[in-house]
Formats: sequence, structure tokens, C-alpha cells
Amino acid sequence: MSLRRVVITGMGMLSPLGHSLAESWAAGAAGRSGTGPLTRFDPGDLHSSVAAELKQWDAEAHFERKYLRRTDPFIQYALVAAREAVAQSGLQIDDSNRERVGTVFGSGIGGLQAWDDNYKLLRERGPNRVSPFLIPMLIGNMAAGMVAIEFGAQGPSKSVQTACATSAHSAGDALRLIQWGEADVMLTGGAEAPITPLACAGFASMKALTTRNHDPEHASRPFDAGRDGFVMGEGAGALVLEELEHARARGARIFAELVGYGQSTDAYHMAAPLPCGSGAARAMQLSLTEAGLTTADVDYINAHATSTHAGDIAEVHAVQQLYPDGNLPPVSATKSMTGHMLGAAGAVELIFCIQSINEGLLLPTINYTDPDPECLLDCVPNQARAAQVDVAICNSFGFGGHNCSLVVRRYEG
Repeated sequence: MSLRRVVITGMGMLSPLGHSLAESWAAGAAGRSGTGPLTRFDPGDLHSSVAAELKQWDAEAHFERKYLRRTDPFIQYALVAAREAVAQSGLQIDDSNRERVGTVFGSGIGGLQAWDDNYKLLRERGPNRVSPFLIPMLIGNMAAGMVAIEFGAQGPSKSVQTACATSAHSAGDALRLIQWGEADVMLTGGAEAPITPLACAGFASMKALTTRNHDPEHASRPFDAGRDGFVMGEGAGALVLEELEHARARGARIFAELVGYGQSTDAYHMAAPLPCGSGAARAMQLSLTEAGLTTADVDYINAHATSTHAGDIAEVHAVQQLYPDGNLPPVSATKSMTGHMLGAAGAVELIFCIQSINEGLLLPTINYTDPDPECLLDCVPNQARAAQVDVAICNSFGFGGHNCSLVVRRYEG
């Protein structure tokens, strides 16, 4: 059986760099940092007081107050990004096609703000004050459910939860559903709203967060010798995936073709990556094999690189295994600007890869001032670079050893 071809016809983004794809891309192209002092709550004794927050975010500009009381911010972020993606695609969902339009949308952690707020109510005012919407607000599948409700999409719908690989796996699973003929269009992506006291305390206790509190704008510094942990980020990325002939029949603009999906598991540690990087390398190779491409075809890799010591080194080892001749393509880390958006990161970075294909520009790794001798590669340091990009790999890796690589290619009509 020959698999159906799948293209991207819409993209949307809500990130620490901007409230839309256009704003986020422009800020990334300018090498702007989305990180700063944590303002969402008083960090008190928290070791890390740095975050990549949504700037000047006004939820009431997008939703009625009644709706806000019934949804966690991660659901709201998902809907804003999905609205932009669907609008860009020009897709009309109605009774004629809604059963062929599905959703795969995930969150690495889910409704943390709802959890924090309602636990406080329980302790201070008793169980009768807990919201009747608490469970739907906090469960991670509700981004997929609410996106489906928003657009009346009645095709396959599910949620993926693979920590920081969540939205990359979501896009890959959406690809499969179209390839196998179970849907013609899929709305996919991921959303995260993790900047809460409990989540930040948990990551800080793991020593996963940066403590560069005196210099927050430069705290996220993948591949740099001075990196000391990731910066918590938030937001959402959304894409419209579509079967090629379906997109062509309605005259949709095609931004790129999703041609490869590779998965593997380290089976090594609950939080740390396999140091040699072999699992990540296998995911990249599998994605290229499915795409029918070789390493020589790859023009750019968007690295998972979170700015942790062990994680960045493991990924560099993985890329080096993929390129034993040492002829590596540029490998940049856009988390240097967005911070780590956890379950939303993969979708956001896949969109950056697609934008690189269409705009002829590689986003930089900012804050790169002191090269780590264990992470030597062309990381597009500090400034964006004009480049012809026809094929790009997007890497996403999650706690538990989940590895995911996606390959996008320029669409040639």
C-alpha cells in the first residue's frame, strides 16, 4: 500500500516571542530573547526566578469570562494557536467534511494552573469550593477535545503525552492518520501553561532550571559552556495537516510537505537522556529513511537543545553519529529565545523549520558566547542566517526517554 502524501496548509503560534506566528517569527529572526524575570507569581525562596512568559497576555481579548472560568490556560493557548492555523489554511469545516477532519493535540503536563488554584481552595475553603470543571480543566486530552469542539471536527481525535516530545509525536501521529486514510485533514500541535509555583518548584528541585537569576535574558544558552539549566516557557503551536490532493483540490497554499516521522526510546532513565545519544540518532535515521532521504539531503536541524548540560551533549553525540564524516548541517537551538515550552515545543519548532524553508532563513542560537568543547557544531550563533533550506529535521526528546524526529521538505508542485 502506498501511503498518501501529507502537506502543511496552516500554522499558528502563541509564544514568549509573540502572540502570533508572524510576531514570533519576526522576533526570532531578530535574535530576540523571550526570557526575563518571573512575574507570574512571587518566586520567594525558589532557586530559579527566570521564565519565558507570554508578554502582555490578555485572555479576555480572546474568550468570554465565563469560558475562562471553565478552562485552564493551556486549553486557551491551544485554541488561540489553532484558530490562527485554521484561518491561515482557509479550511472550511462543515457537514460535508467534518467527519474527515480530526485532532491530535497534546500537553506535556496539562492544567497546572487549575490544579494549583483548586488545591488552594480545597485547603482554605473546603471541598464544596472546588470547581465542578476542575477535572476537564486539568486533564491533558482536553486541548484536543476543545479544539475539536471549537471547529466541529468529528474525525479521529486523541491526545499524546510524551513530556517534551508531546507535540512532535502529535504531529507524527496526525501524519499517520492521513497517510493511512483515516482522515483527510488533521488539526495538530501542543500547548503548555506550566509557569506555576508547584511546577517551577518541582523542576527547580530536580536542578533542571537555570539559576542565572541576575541575567535572565541570557539564561537560556544551549551548547554554551555556561549553560546551567532550562528556562520554563509557555504557549502553543498548531498546524493544519492535509492530504495532498485534498489540499490541491481546494486551492490551498502549501507551505511544506511532512515526509518523515521517526520514533525511539532510550529505555535508560526517567529524566536523563542516554548519554551516547544512540536513541536520538536512531529516531533521526528512521525519519530520514521514511522520507526516502539521506543525511546529505538535510539542510538544517532544529535541535531539541534545552540548555541543560547533559541533554545538549547527548544530542550533539546523536547528530555526530548520524554524520560520522563530520560534515554536519547547521544545527540551531531556538529554545535559546523561546525558553522550553515543554509539550508545546515540538510543534513550535516544527513551524520554525517550515518557516525556514519558506523564508530562506535559519533562526539563531542566541547567548552563545563560550563554546562548549563537547558541543562543537555550527549552531548558527547569535544571528539569523540566510540559507536555502529544502529539507529540515525537527528533534524533540522527552522525560522517560521518548525520542521523536520529524522531516519536512519543500513542496514542489
